[in-house]
Amino acid sequence: MSYAVKEIFKTLQGEGAQMGRAAVFCRFAGCNLWSGRAADRTTSVCTFCDTDFVGMDGTGGGRFTDADSLAHAIEAEWAGPSLKRYVVLTGGEPLLQVDAALIDALHARGFEIGVETNGTKPAPDGLDWICVSPKADADLVIVEGHELKLVYPQEKALPDRFEHLAFEHFFLQPMDSPTAAANLKAAITYCTDNPRWRLSLQSHKMIGIR
Repeated sequence: MSYAVKEIFKTLQGEGAQMGRAAVFCRFAGCNLWSGRAADRTTSVCTFCDTDFVGMDGTGGGRFTDADSLAHAIEAEWAGPSLKRYVVLTGGEPLLQVDAALIDALHARGFEIGVETNGTKPAPDGLDWICVSPKADADLVIVEGHELKLVYPQEKALPDRFEHLAFEHFFLQPMDSPTAAANLKAAITYCTDNPRWRLSLQSHKMIGIR
């Protein structure tokens, strides 16, 4: 299998339970909930995505012909000590492409593997950290994992819809939009009144890193 990758870069994880941890981000091209084209945004299942996942023209991106070549590119981007290696497979929707061969190749290089997914595609075995970000009008097939990170507010995806699922952590992340200040206030209020939920902020945007 070949892999279409938008970009590969090393940074700090900016959100959720792994916030502040050094990681290589491997952003896969393509998504099943939005084409990535502005003209399709209002008619897509996900209407608020803030990520460019179209094409393979980002730093380190391209078409990788096999799992070993992609794992090698991720390892080269890490360029540091072999301990605590961490890669975040994200998108777009990474589970359209992530498979057992890539997981094995990354584990062979000492990486702990996290995935950020919309939860609508089954997760292959072997992932070390599963973060699901549900979207309104999208049926979840991943109903257990390490972290559920809900962008808030979504009128058709309110927090109580997901509280019964088997996740270790439940986060509300204020939607980054023209109403961001109001969204933050609403998320703070909800987390204060419903302590199962914790606030997740996009710290990478605050400190000016990717």
